[in-house]
Amino acid sequence: MCCCWVLVALGCLSQLRADQSLKPQIAAPQLATNNPTLSTVALEKPFCVFDSSLHPNKSYVIYLYAMKELASAVSSLVTDNNSKALDSTFHQTSGGQLGPYKAALFHVPSCASLPKLADIRDVDKVSDVLKQYLFRVGDDETCLYDPNFQAVCNPPLAADTTYRFKYVLVDSKEGIVKDQTLWSDPIRTRRGGWEVLLQRQGACLRLLNTVNQSQALSEQPDSSQGWKGN
Repeated sequence: MCCCWVLVALGCLSQLRADQSLKPQIAAPQLATNNPTLSTVALEKPFCVFDSSLHPNKSYVIYLYAMKELASAVSSLVTDNNSKALDSTFHQTSGGQLGPYKAALFHVPSCASLPKLADIRDVDKVSDVLKQYLFRVGDDETCLYDPNFQAVCNPPLAADTTYRFKYVLVDSKEGIVKDQTLWSDPIRTRRGGWEVLLQRQGACLRLLNTVNQSQALSEQPDSSQGWKGN
């Protein structure tokens, strides 16, 4: 079973170049099962998207921005008046309600950094290899409450909420935005809490009613044969 899964993952990874569009893509189900979850969304990293914007002797990083679908269109900009990338946080934007917030910062993924076949076949290394190609938004449950946390905070997303995401290429030294993708298509996190419980209770009640009705029908006498006395 593990070998089959590894081969599927390898096939998906080999298609990243061809399938990557100009906006963030939700990870293929073969690479990230149960996606989205109640509080996270796994995205494919932007492989080969910014290659034409990279220049020698320059250092770049990728910023990932997130915002709720209901945020106003005017607030979807991720640069200031000097073309510098915004450092808006989760708190400052009310979790993306007021506009985009920076959810992640990582190195520019290279088209030449596909995993070695030997590594992808090793079930002990598959998880680490996939982390090179995927990023899970909402995966840090502690950064909001850690007073000593200094990195970019990537707190859990809200359940049953629609988000959009954007990758931005930033000059590491100047902080200037050099390129950016379009905003992703809307991606909705899963429902949770009482809504799921009520849905499951409703489904159970409907199933119970169906069983009871079927049982009642099966216990009725066959009228075609008539009633026979002793």
